Amino acid sequence: MSSVDLDDEQLLRYSRQILLSDIDLEGQQRLAASRVLVLGMGGLGSPVAMYLAGAGVGQLVLVDPDVVEISNLHRQFLHSTQSLGESKVESARETLSARNPDVELITFFERLDEAALLEQIGLADVVVDGTDNFATRVMVNKACVTMRTPLVYGAVVGLEGQASVFRADRDDSPCYNCLYADLDKARAEEQPQSSFENCSGQGVLGPVAGIIGCIQATEAIKVLLELGDSLQGRLLMLDARAMSFRSFVLTRDPECSVCGASG
Repeated sequence: MSSVDLDDEQLLRYSRQILLSDIDLEGQQRLAASRVLVLGMGGLGSPVAMYLAGAGVGQLVLVDPDVVEISNLHRQFLHSTQSLGESKVESARETLSARNPDVELITFFERLDEAALLEQIGLADVVVDGTDNFATRVMVNKACVTMRTPLVYGAVVGLEGQASVFRADRDDSPCYNCLYADLDKARAEEQPQSSFENCSGQGVLGPVAGIIGCIQATEAIKVLLELGDSLQGRLLMLDARAMSFRSFVLTRDPECSVCGASG
Protein backbone atom coordinates (compact mmCIF):
# COMPACT_ATOMS: atom_id res chain seq x y z
CA MET A 1 0.00 0.00 0.00
CA SER A 2 1.33 3.43 -0.96
CA SER A 3 0.78 6.73 0.87
CA VAL A 4 -0.49 10.15 -0.16
CA ASP A 5 0.49 13.65 0.90
CA LEU A 6 -1.87 15.60 3.14
CA ASP A 7 -2.60 19.32 2.89
CA ASP A 8 -2.74 21.69 5.86
CA GLU A 9 -6.49 21.36 6.32
CA GLN A 10 -6.23 17.57 6.35
CA LEU A 11 -3.39 17.70 8.84
CA LEU A 12 -5.64 19.75 11.10
CA ARG A 13 -8.68 17.51 10.54
CA TYR A 14 -6.76 14.37 11.53
CA SER A 15 -4.48 15.99 14.10
CA ARG A 16 -5.83 14.00 17.06
CA GLN A 17 -5.13 10.76 15.23
CA ILE A 18 -1.72 11.89 14.03
CA LEU A 19 -0.79 12.60 17.65
CA LEU A 20 -1.12 8.87 18.38
CA SER A 21 2.28 7.20 18.21
CA ASP A 22 0.60 4.10 16.74
CA ILE A 23 -0.60 6.16 13.75
CA ASP A 24 1.54 9.29 13.30
CA LEU A 25 1.74 11.07 9.94
CA GLU A 26 2.81 7.96 8.07
CA GLY A 27 -0.20 6.02 9.28
CA GLN A 28 -2.57 8.82 8.36
CA GLN A 29 -1.10 8.91 4.88
CA ARG A 30 -1.62 5.16 4.59
CA LEU A 31 -5.26 5.54 5.57
CA ALA A 32 -5.68 8.19 2.89
CA ALA A 33 -4.31 5.71 0.34
CA SER A 34 -6.59 2.86 1.49
CA ARG A 35 -9.72 1.41 -0.06
CA VAL A 36 -12.33 -0.32 2.11
CA LEU A 37 -15.39 -2.20 0.88
CA VAL A 38 -18.33 -1.90 3.29
CA LEU A 39 -21.19 -4.29 2.66
CA GLY A 40 -24.47 -3.13 4.20
CA MET A 41 -25.46 0.39 5.21
CA GLY A 42 -27.56 -0.68 8.18
CA GLY A 43 -27.03 -0.99 11.92
CA LEU A 44 -23.44 -2.21 11.55
CA GLY A 45 -22.52 -0.36 8.38
CA SER A 46 -23.61 2.99 9.84
CA PRO A 47 -20.91 3.22 12.55
CA VAL A 48 -18.39 1.47 10.30
CA ALA A 49 -18.80 3.94 7.45
CA MET A 50 -19.03 6.98 9.74
CA TYR A 51 -15.85 6.16 11.64
CA LEU A 52 -13.85 5.09 8.59
CA ALA A 53 -14.84 8.29 6.80
CA GLY A 54 -14.00 10.32 9.89
CA ALA A 55 -10.64 8.55 10.17
CA GLY A 56 -9.71 9.61 6.64
CA VAL A 57 -9.83 6.34 4.69
CA GLY A 58 -9.32 7.51 1.13
CA GLN A 59 -11.90 5.39 -0.68
CA LEU A 60 -15.04 3.83 0.73
CA VAL A 61 -17.03 1.48 -1.48
CA LEU A 62 -20.59 1.23 -0.13
CA VAL A 63 -22.92 -1.59 -1.15
CA ASP A 64 -26.58 -2.02 -0.22
CA PRO A 65 -29.62 -2.93 -2.38
CA ASP A 66 -32.22 -1.55 0.04
CA VAL A 67 -34.04 1.74 0.60
CA VAL A 68 -34.43 3.54 3.92
CA GLU A 69 -37.50 2.49 5.93
CA ILE A 70 -38.80 4.05 9.12
CA SER A 71 -38.05 0.86 11.08
CA ASN A 72 -34.35 1.31 10.26
CA LEU A 73 -33.95 4.66 11.95
CA HIS A 74 -33.61 3.57 15.58
CA ARG A 75 -30.22 2.00 14.81
CA GLN A 76 -29.10 3.07 11.32
CA PHE A 77 -27.90 6.59 12.06
CA LEU A 78 -26.46 7.19 8.60
CA HIS A 79 -30.08 7.86 7.62
CA SER A 80 -32.78 10.27 8.76
CA THR A 81 -36.51 10.80 8.44
CA GLN A 82 -35.77 12.91 5.37
CA SER A 83 -34.09 9.85 3.79
CA LEU A 84 -37.19 7.65 3.86
CA GLY A 85 -37.67 5.90 0.50
CA GLU A 86 -34.18 6.87 -0.66
CA SER A 87 -31.55 4.23 -1.42
CA LYS A 88 -29.39 3.57 1.62
CA VAL A 89 -26.20 4.10 -0.36
CA GLU A 90 -27.31 7.52 -1.58
CA SER A 91 -28.43 8.49 1.91
CA ALA A 92 -25.05 7.31 3.19
CA ARG A 93 -23.26 9.32 0.51
CA GLU A 94 -25.02 12.50 1.58
CA THR A 95 -24.22 11.95 5.27
CA LEU A 96 -20.60 10.92 4.75
CA SER A 97 -19.85 13.66 2.23
CA ALA A 98 -21.01 16.24 4.76
CA ARG A 99 -18.87 14.58 7.44
CA ASN A 100 -15.69 14.41 5.37
CA PRO A 101 -15.52 15.65 1.77
CA ASP A 102 -11.97 14.26 1.46
CA VAL A 103 -13.23 10.69 1.19
CA GLU A 104 -14.04 9.29 -2.25
CA LEU A 105 -17.35 7.44 -2.07
CA ILE A 106 -18.21 4.71 -4.58
CA THR A 107 -21.72 3.31 -4.27
CA PHE A 108 -23.60 0.24 -5.52
CA PHE A 109 -27.37 0.28 -5.13
CA GLU A 110 -27.61 -3.42 -5.86
CA ARG A 111 -26.75 -6.86 -4.56
CA LEU A 112 -23.42 -7.67 -6.19
CA ASP A 113 -23.31 -10.91 -8.11
CA GLU A 114 -20.35 -13.26 -7.72
CA ALA A 115 -18.25 -11.68 -10.50
CA ALA A 116 -18.82 -8.11 -9.31
CA LEU A 117 -18.18 -9.10 -5.70
CA LEU A 118 -14.87 -10.74 -6.63
CA GLU A 119 -13.86 -7.64 -8.57
CA GLN A 120 -14.62 -5.23 -5.73
CA ILE A 121 -13.02 -7.45 -3.09
CA GLY A 122 -9.93 -7.73 -5.26
CA LEU A 123 -9.66 -3.94 -5.37
CA ALA A 124 -10.14 -3.49 -1.62
CA ASP A 125 -7.50 -3.49 1.10
CA VAL A 126 -10.09 -4.62 3.66
CA VAL A 127 -13.70 -5.81 3.46
CA VAL A 128 -16.14 -5.06 6.30
CA ASP A 129 -19.23 -7.27 6.35
CA GLY A 130 -22.23 -5.49 7.83
CA THR A 131 -24.83 -7.71 6.18
CA ASP A 132 -27.52 -9.55 8.11
CA ASN A 133 -27.98 -12.94 6.48
CA PHE A 134 -26.02 -16.16 6.39
CA ALA A 135 -26.08 -16.72 2.62
CA THR A 136 -24.48 -13.36 1.88
CA ARG A 137 -21.82 -13.84 4.56
CA VAL A 138 -20.91 -17.22 3.09
CA MET A 139 -20.55 -15.73 -0.38
CA VAL A 140 -18.50 -12.77 0.90
CA ASN A 141 -16.21 -15.03 2.90
CA LYS A 142 -15.59 -17.31 -0.07
CA ALA A 143 -14.76 -14.33 -2.29
CA CYS A 144 -12.37 -12.90 0.32
CA VAL A 145 -10.58 -16.25 0.55
CA THR A 146 -10.33 -16.40 -3.23
CA MET A 147 -8.89 -12.88 -3.46
CA ARG A 148 -6.86 -13.19 -0.21
CA THR A 149 -8.44 -10.02 1.19
CA PRO A 150 -8.87 -9.46 4.95
CA LEU A 151 -12.47 -9.65 6.16
CA VAL A 152 -13.84 -7.91 9.26
CA TYR A 153 -16.97 -9.71 10.42
CA GLY A 154 -19.73 -8.61 12.75
CA ALA A 155 -23.25 -9.69 13.66
CA VAL A 156 -25.89 -8.63 16.16
CA VAL A 157 -29.16 -10.12 17.39
CA GLY A 158 -31.27 -8.75 20.22
CA LEU A 159 -28.87 -7.66 22.97
CA GLU A 160 -25.98 -9.82 21.77
CA GLY A 161 -23.25 -9.29 19.23
CA GLN A 162 -20.08 -10.84 17.89
CA ALA A 163 -17.06 -9.81 15.84
CA SER A 164 -13.94 -11.35 14.37
CA VAL A 165 -11.27 -10.78 11.72
CA PHE A 166 -10.55 -13.36 9.05
CA ARG A 167 -7.16 -12.80 7.43
CA ALA A 168 -7.42 -14.60 4.10
CA ASP A 169 -4.08 -13.02 3.24
CA ARG A 170 -2.42 -15.16 5.93
CA ASP A 171 -2.05 -18.92 5.78
CA ASP A 172 -2.69 -19.42 9.51
CA SER A 173 -6.04 -17.62 9.74
CA PRO A 174 -9.43 -19.34 9.98
CA CYS A 175 -12.28 -18.10 7.79
CA TYR A 176 -15.98 -17.57 8.47
CA ASN A 177 -16.73 -21.08 7.27
CA CYS A 178 -14.26 -22.50 9.81
CA LEU A 179 -16.14 -20.61 12.54
CA TYR A 180 -19.50 -22.19 11.89
CA ALA A 181 -18.02 -25.62 11.18
CA ASP A 182 -16.39 -25.39 14.63
CA LEU A 183 -19.67 -24.34 16.24
CA ASP A 184 -21.48 -27.31 14.74
CA LYS A 185 -18.88 -29.59 16.34
CA ALA A 186 -18.89 -27.91 19.75
CA ARG A 187 -22.36 -26.62 20.57
CA ALA A 188 -22.48 -28.81 23.65
CA GLU A 189 -19.50 -26.88 25.06
CA GLU A 190 -21.38 -23.58 25.58
CA GLN A 191 -20.20 -22.11 22.31
CA PRO A 192 -21.97 -19.09 20.71
CA GLN A 193 -25.43 -19.89 19.44
CA SER A 194 -26.41 -20.20 15.79
CA SER A 195 -29.00 -17.39 15.88
CA PHE A 196 -26.25 -15.18 14.41
CA GLU A 197 -26.29 -17.28 11.26
CA ASN A 198 -29.66 -15.85 10.27
CA CYS A 199 -30.34 -12.59 12.09
CA SER A 200 -32.23 -10.85 9.28
CA GLY A 201 -35.66 -9.74 10.46
CA GLN A 202 -34.99 -10.36 14.15
CA GLY A 203 -35.16 -7.70 16.86
CA VAL A 204 -32.10 -5.70 17.87
CA LEU A 205 -31.29 -2.98 20.38
CA GLY A 206 -29.77 -0.08 18.42
CA PRO A 207 -26.76 0.68 20.66
CA VAL A 208 -25.68 -2.98 20.55
CA ALA A 209 -25.34 -2.73 16.78
CA GLY A 210 -23.40 0.48 17.34
CA ILE A 211 -20.95 -1.21 19.70
CA ILE A 212 -20.23 -4.05 17.28
CA GLY A 213 -19.96 -1.65 14.33
CA CYS A 214 -17.45 0.47 16.26
CA ILE A 215 -15.40 -2.66 16.96
CA GLN A 216 -15.47 -3.51 13.25
CA ALA A 217 -14.33 0.00 12.30
CA THR A 218 -11.49 -0.20 14.84
CA GLU A 219 -10.38 -3.61 13.56
CA ALA A 220 -10.46 -2.41 9.95
CA ILE A 221 -8.18 0.52 10.79
CA LYS A 222 -5.85 -1.80 12.72
CA VAL A 223 -5.59 -4.13 9.72
CA LEU A 224 -4.92 -1.23 7.35
CA LEU A 225 -2.15 0.09 9.60
CA GLU A 226 -0.87 -3.30 10.81
CA LEU A 227 -1.50 -1.94 14.29
CA GLY A 228 -1.62 -4.05 17.47
CA ASP A 229 -3.24 -7.47 17.70
CA SER A 230 -6.40 -7.94 15.66
CA LEU A 231 -9.29 -10.31 16.35
CA GLN A 232 -7.74 -12.83 13.96
CA GLY A 233 -8.16 -16.25 15.53
CA ARG A 234 -10.66 -14.97 18.11
CA LEU A 235 -14.41 -14.52 18.25
CA LEU A 236 -15.43 -11.65 20.50
CA MET A 237 -18.89 -12.07 22.03
CA LEU A 238 -20.93 -9.27 23.62
CA ASP A 239 -23.79 -9.87 26.04
CA ALA A 240 -25.28 -6.41 26.59
CA ARG A 241 -27.69 -7.66 29.26
CA ALA A 242 -24.70 -8.21 31.54
CA MET A 243 -22.45 -5.81 29.58
CA SER A 244 -19.85 -8.54 29.41
CA PHE A 245 -17.43 -9.67 26.73
CA ARG A 246 -16.13 -13.17 26.15
CA SER A 247 -13.49 -14.27 23.66
CA PHE A 248 -13.30 -17.69 22.02
CA VAL A 249 -10.21 -19.01 20.26
CA LEU A 250 -10.76 -19.92 16.60
CA THR A 251 -8.46 -22.20 14.65
CA ARG A 252 -8.22 -22.89 10.97
CA ASP A 253 -9.93 -26.09 9.92
CA PRO A 254 -7.55 -27.97 7.58
CA GLU A 255 -10.61 -29.69 6.08
CA CYS A 256 -12.59 -26.47 5.61
CA SER A 257 -14.39 -26.54 2.27
CA VAL A 258 -13.48 -22.88 1.66
CA CYS A 259 -9.98 -22.19 2.99
CA GLY A 260 -8.68 -25.69 3.79
CA ALA A 261 -6.68 -28.07 1.65
CA SER A 262 -9.89 -29.41 0.15
CA GLY A 263 -11.17 -25.90 -0.66
